Amino acid sequence: MSIELKPPSSDDWVPTLEDTPFARVGGEEAVHALAEAFYDVMDAEEPALAHVHELDAQGKVNRGTRERFGMFLVGWLGGPQHYSATHGHPRLRMRHGHVPVDLSMRDAWLRCMHKAMDRQGITGGLRRFLEDRFAHTANFLRNTEG
Repeated sequence: MSIELKPPSSDDWVPTLEDTPFARVGGEEAVHALAEAFYDVMDAEEPALAHVHELDAQGKVNRGTRERFGMFLVGWLGGPQHYSATHGHPRLRMRHGHVPVDLSMRDAWLRCMHKAMDRQGITGGLRRFLEDRFAHTANFLRNTEG
């Protein structure tokens, strides 16, 4: 599947209500593809991180987790709020509270996301914006020293 990204008009792009990260990434299909790439990288390269998720019979992060994260990303990036309509408020800290998130887990998560963005061809100002938002959120979820 080939996904065409809308190129930024300048390298210092910042989101607006009319020009959201969701639109820049390419809409729902592209955001779900980013989520799939993220978990594919995790399964292949970050087994410790993958194993804190529910796994399928093949030992991969299961379909439900992938779909929920894709739905979350759609809304988080400024698209339709399917996640909230289905699952309620994300409450990220509460939902991740049972998992010890330290520097190592945070960094593994970010490595997966950076590689997923590489695979999806996300570059330029959009890439910098997303890297900053993902890093901020991943750091916010830390709940264990180290």
